[in-house]
Amino acid sequence: MARSAGLISIATMASRVLGVARETVLAAIFGAASGPEMDAFNVAFRVPNLLRDLFAEGAMTAAFVPTFTATLTTQGREGAWRLGNLVINALLVATGVLVVLGVIFAGPITHAMASGKEFAGVPGKLELTTLLTRLMLPFLTTVAVAVAMMGMLNSLHRFFIPALAPAMFNVATIACALLLVPAMPSIGLPPIAAIALGTVIGGLGQIAIQWSILHREGFRYRPVLDFRNPELRQILRLMGPGTLGLAAVQINVFVNTYLATTQPQGAVSWLNYAFRLMYLPIGLFGVSIATAALPDISRHAAANDKAAIRSTVSQGLRLMLMLNVPATIGLVVLANPIVGFLLQRGRFSAEDTASTAAALMCYAPGLVGYSAVKIASPTFYSLRESRTPVIVSVLTVSINLVLNITLVRILGYRGLALGTAVASIFNALVLLWFLRRRLDGLDGRRVGVALVKILAASIAMGIAAWWSSEALKSVLPDATVIWKHIDVNLSIRLMVAIAAGVGVLIASARVLRIAELDEATARVMRRVTGAGGTR
Repeated sequence: MARSAGLISIATMASRVLGVARETVLAAIFGAASGPEMDAFNVAFRVPNLLRDLFAEGAMTAAFVPTFTATLTTQGREGAWRLGNLVINALLVATGVLVVLGVIFAGPITHAMASGKEFAGVPGKLELTTLLTRLMLPFLTTVAVAVAMMGMLNSLHRFFIPALAPAMFNVATIACALLLVPAMPSIGLPPIAAIALGTVIGGLGQIAIQWSILHREGFRYRPVLDFRNPELRQILRLMGPGTLGLAAVQINVFVNTYLATTQPQGAVSWLNYAFRLMYLPIGLFGVSIATAALPDISRHAAANDKAAIRSTVSQGLRLMLMLNVPATIGLVVLANPIVGFLLQRGRFSAEDTASTAAALMCYAPGLVGYSAVKIASPTFYSLRESRTPVIVSVLTVSINLVLNITLVRILGYRGLALGTAVASIFNALVLLWFLRRRLDGLDGRRVGVALVKILAASIAMGIAAWWSSEALKSVLPDATVIWKHIDVNLSIRLMVAIAAGVGVLIASARVLRIAELDEATARVMRRVTGAGGTR
């Protein structure tokens, strides 16, 4: 699992780095609070993204991978390929209908999501949001097919290319930002429309990059659709409760978006930039470990081997903690220099940096919770138990809504980030508690000891990083040396702080004998330097 997670992390690293580059380009061109464009784009993207989470990812992925893996084991590749075709065609039909309905009703949908006076009160902002929504809705269909292909490849232990696929979205967006933004006014469209077009092109790119490797594995597309197929019906049965649970989550997203539009201009973008930066370690460490673990968990579940499932989940949790706890503390103590280094240029001002950093500090504690859920929730689906994660999801949404409605009045837009983080931790703890009962334990003592040691080492790391950054401020003040829009002094301070923090983390891990650091490092490096290939 660690070897596979390491390879996934390499591909995800490329995608996430390109994602940060994408945000950097968009911040420089459109800023945050300096105009309505990014707020309008971020709200518009919530609509296809909301539908994608509801129908294309989430419950579909959790239901499809275990069923496809079981079909592959019992019926061979021929049966698995037929199931893959049935799922792809079902997704094409379902998402096609949703796209058409979304285009027709884009106006009322965006008005319901963004009717806050600080948002809708800006002339033309709501109309721009509606236009961008219509342009981006086909992204739902493209990413639905890409997710199904990703599930098939992961079941075959092909991890690298599927993990690299989301990079196509970022590449397309960056290319459109640099090449098409200046051309949009000449065809009667606002410059931000180029980014909406880049979103759809990026979805097509995710399909294209996976198609050839899936074809080499033996898959051939067939336009077949049979809702009587038992495996497809099993996926739909598993998706049913999961989709209801995700519907509750999307209600939360809907309310959060509305609450963000009641805040000053730029709040939607500040929250979006901060979440993207927080999602970097989730993608690198949380999702990669969960993706590598899920096929093994599915096979152990098919064999009803609780001990093997328990061991795999425990190992995944410990590896996740070793990587994400230090990342959490690093994001908190270095939020300002990280945001300033990555985003502060062009129309993205120092005020935008401070506001985004404040949101990032509030989001960061949820990093571990998000990553733990990525491991725990699919495990329940592998055990053919979809009710538990749905109930927990609905409960979490209720708590999140109460927290966000309360905290937004106290902390403004930052309260939305903090409420989301606290709710994600609650979600993870409750899921793990039920999973512990289901599996007769989760090696709790071993996980607990590892957490205490990792937390101690991470705190030492955070102190070293913060002290290093602050100590250099008087010697290397901000914005005194600028090279190609890069604050050189800030860059040096940030690199020194990260190096000092990592050095202290490694030293502390050695002193505390944290085995997970050695295990993760050794296996990932062995995989990187020795194994090669695409598996």
